[in-house]
Amino acid sequence: MNTNAFALRHIGPREEDQKEMLKTIGVSSLDQLINETIPDDIRLKKGLNLDEPMTENEYLIHAHELSKKNKVYKTYIGLGYHPTILPAVIQRNILENPGWYTAYTPYQAEIAQGRLEALLNFQTMVTDLTGMELANASLLDESTAVAEAMSLLFAVREREQKKSEVNKFFVSDNILPQTLSLLQTRSTPIGVELVVGKETEFDFSSEYFGAIIQYPGRNGQVSDIKSFIEKAQASQIKVAVAADILSLVKLEAPGKFGADVVVGTTQRFGIPMGYGGPHAAYFATKELYKRDIPGRIIGVTKDANGNRALRMALQTREQHIKRDKATSNICTSQVLLAVMAGMYAVYHGPKGLEFIANKVHHSATTLANALKTLGYEQVNTSYFDTLQIKTDAKKLKKVAKEKKVNFFYPDDQTVTISLNETTSIRDLNYIISVFAEAANKETIVISSLIEENQIAANLQRQSEFLSLEVFNTYHSETELMRYIKSLERKDLSLNHSMISLGSCTMKLNAAAEMLPLSWFKWGNIHPFAPLKQARGYQQVLKELEDQLTEITGFAATSLQPNSGAQGEYAGLMVIKAYHESRGDLHRDICLIPSSAHGTNPASAVMAGMKVVVTKSTAEGNIDVDDLREKAELHKDNLAALMVTYPSTHGVYESAIKEVTKIIHDNGGQVYMDGANMNAQVGLTNPGNIGADVCHLNLHKTFAIPHGGGGPGVGPICVAKQLVPFLPGNPIVKTGGDQAITAISAAPFGSALACLISYGYIKMLGAEGLTQATKIAILNANYIKQRLQGSFDTLYSGERGRAAHEMIVDCRAFKANGIEVVDIAKRLMDYGFHAPTVSFPVAGTLMIEPTESESKAEMDRFCDAMISIKKEIDSVTKEDTNNVLKNAPHTLELVTSNEWLMPYSREKAAFPLDYVKDNKFWPSVRRVDDAYGDRNLICTCAPIEEYMEA
Repeated sequence: MNTNAFALRHIGPREEDQKEMLKTIGVSSLDQLINETIPDDIRLKKGLNLDEPMTENEYLIHAHELSKKNKVYKTYIGLGYHPTILPAVIQRNILENPGWYTAYTPYQAEIAQGRLEALLNFQTMVTDLTGMELANASLLDESTAVAEAMSLLFAVREREQKKSEVNKFFVSDNILPQTLSLLQTRSTPIGVELVVGKETEFDFSSEYFGAIIQYPGRNGQVSDIKSFIEKAQASQIKVAVAADILSLVKLEAPGKFGADVVVGTTQRFGIPMGYGGPHAAYFATKELYKRDIPGRIIGVTKDANGNRALRMALQTREQHIKRDKATSNICTSQVLLAVMAGMYAVYHGPKGLEFIANKVHHSATTLANALKTLGYEQVNTSYFDTLQIKTDAKKLKKVAKEKKVNFFYPDDQTVTISLNETTSIRDLNYIISVFAEAANKETIVISSLIEENQIAANLQRQSEFLSLEVFNTYHSETELMRYIKSLERKDLSLNHSMISLGSCTMKLNAAAEMLPLSWFKWGNIHPFAPLKQARGYQQVLKELEDQLTEITGFAATSLQPNSGAQGEYAGLMVIKAYHESRGDLHRDICLIPSSAHGTNPASAVMAGMKVVVTKSTAEGNIDVDDLREKAELHKDNLAALMVTYPSTHGVYESAIKEVTKIIHDNGGQVYMDGANMNAQVGLTNPGNIGADVCHLNLHKTFAIPHGGGGPGVGPICVAKQLVPFLPGNPIVKTGGDQAITAISAAPFGSALACLISYGYIKMLGAEGLTQATKIAILNANYIKQRLQGSFDTLYSGERGRAAHEMIVDCRAFKANGIEVVDIAKRLMDYGFHAPTVSFPVAGTLMIEPTESESKAEMDRFCDAMISIKKEIDSVTKEDTNNVLKNAPHTLELVTSNEWLMPYSREKAAFPLDYVKDNKFWPSVRRVDDAYGDRNLICTCAPIEEYMEA
């Protein structure tokens, strides 16, 4: 065995196992299987042009050398990004722990109680600090959260406002520049008119439905949001506040003043800047808007025994249910980062956060006094951490650059300085010396902080926060380490067993890919730092763009979208810009197959397009005749087709080239959803198939971990004609010559996470990537064959093959009283997370093993499924007290003194021998979703409140 070959470590089945699997499938070679699976006319005629693969050791040395090209200056740029201190106990036990970062979104609540509790802590932290009633479990970044707030306020306008078509949204000119750019992107397609102006000059006219203000403002001034909100309420104008989370320790909660929505980022709570992300944004609002809030919400319910349990609440409002009626396409959030930020609050507690916030504020007041002594004018009258200095910015910038210090320079006469929790007295003296040198004066030396409060009295925080026990208990490292471990043990992740979720690609997230994320020179670069300080990042991002462009067969790539749903939206907005550049402003029809993921129609509506759904055939393919008919019917207004390939039914459709030609012949562009790219890499590609743009899920195909529901990265790759329109950024030059405005807050999206995919491609190389795709197809077809006779595969290709996933039909089991959800819950007793349930077809399971799973693990899964089928055969519709309906079985249930089940404890908990060797115990019995939605509790409420509900 070649121990240097990363591919051998990444790919699960050994060579001898592959031979057995091929024999089971009934083919003589892997190439025969691939030839029988993928249509010949879309196969690539030559291999990928990529660098030779590196060994793991070579890659880590390479990543370390590249990191040296990043220059970590003292950075006081602010604008929503700050140097932080990540507690080592959180870094080691969460960020670097596969028990946390390899978990999936907690759809299966019974085996996800740990991160559900961690997310409930996050939500409670947010509601406490913002003073709101309800918070979600994170969004992608602050700017996206602001855009979502605008969309929500537009959706919940008063009846008279809707009738009068009130569509103006006031934006304070003190908003972050990247947020304004993203609002410009998101407003026009949904019919919102932005009006940017000074808060003090806003007239609160009836033409406005909403407003957004920054708290503190981008230049550091804390404005009187109390007065603004009061005037807005009097005019039936709803107000969103973008608030710095750390400042809310010192500033009164916006909710106390009547804010309707409060959003921001939790990056300041210990999360590295990482050249722009990933970071967890927050979104808090009133309970009145609970059915309009974007993203996931964690709520309290009860299990089958009546015990407290957690799960994702109100899912009927999400895009996968509401589809084109959804107001948001949010799918992936930032769960791993939200967990870390929540743990930061748990570790420090209210008193610790007060210490940190006071230190930051007192550092700012001390610096302000020193600069005033040097003769500088500091213009902010009320501030938390940011000073606004009037001076010759060019002169100061020259000195600061020589001293390796980054400030922000809004104009030639202004310098802003944003301090942070890492700022020491030594740092303050260094800053003072820079200003002294620029003024040709003797520097001033300070020895202690001046404990002054420079926040306006009516805006100082009076309300308490983080008073619950969880935030006042785990303040030693030992206690927090054990608390984190206690939560981790409640969750099933990839470090326990295969997670065969179809369309999710839960593959290995190799340790060598993950290690650089913790390195100092990758974590501490500000996204708006001068490019010369980020040469390591620039090389990685440029190479990754080139790698993805080669893999997809396109002309260029943008890494800015920081989730798959954002990638969809970005792709459609680029298509929209292309049509508009040709004078085709009327092209607004988007064709979408009925089997598409719910984000597709939601994204199309957000992009200002009208959705026309096309039919599928009985075989699960696109109905080409129906597609042609609708494309020709709408040819004058056709903008795009959104198509997934292989299809969401797990099939390589042979007519795909005909499909793309029909769209092009009728004036449209083809957007390809890259959710299933793991079945294309090295064998075919979107460009070869005839697509014009595709998004990729780097958190699926290219090994970024799912993190329990994020982070994700959703870059778009485009054909030549779309390159000019790739998204830009208002501060750092990115995108095409005619770039659309921002899609994400940071110019390169979640740049830190991109290191993972860069390493994945570098270590696999062209041959390894292609082999990974082949084995993904082999593994899926092996499971398909092994389950034959127990479960019917709903769809297959023309020669009877699956792609990289397959759908098994469970609808016939209704005759025995068994639903697909019963199978999903029973799999937990066998130690497995369920495959994807009821998508894209209700009553089915979609199974995707990926290339990383071994034959032994797949055999255990197949044995479990076959055993469950025998259990189904043994029950009747009238027999509801059975091992499937009662699943999952907890340790508490199995070890109780009383056992009233008509089957043995062994059958309940240890149905097959292998389970005894590595038993995973669900921590709660089956959760009651309906009860939780009827009695919505989304914070760490005291047990008394839960009991009253």
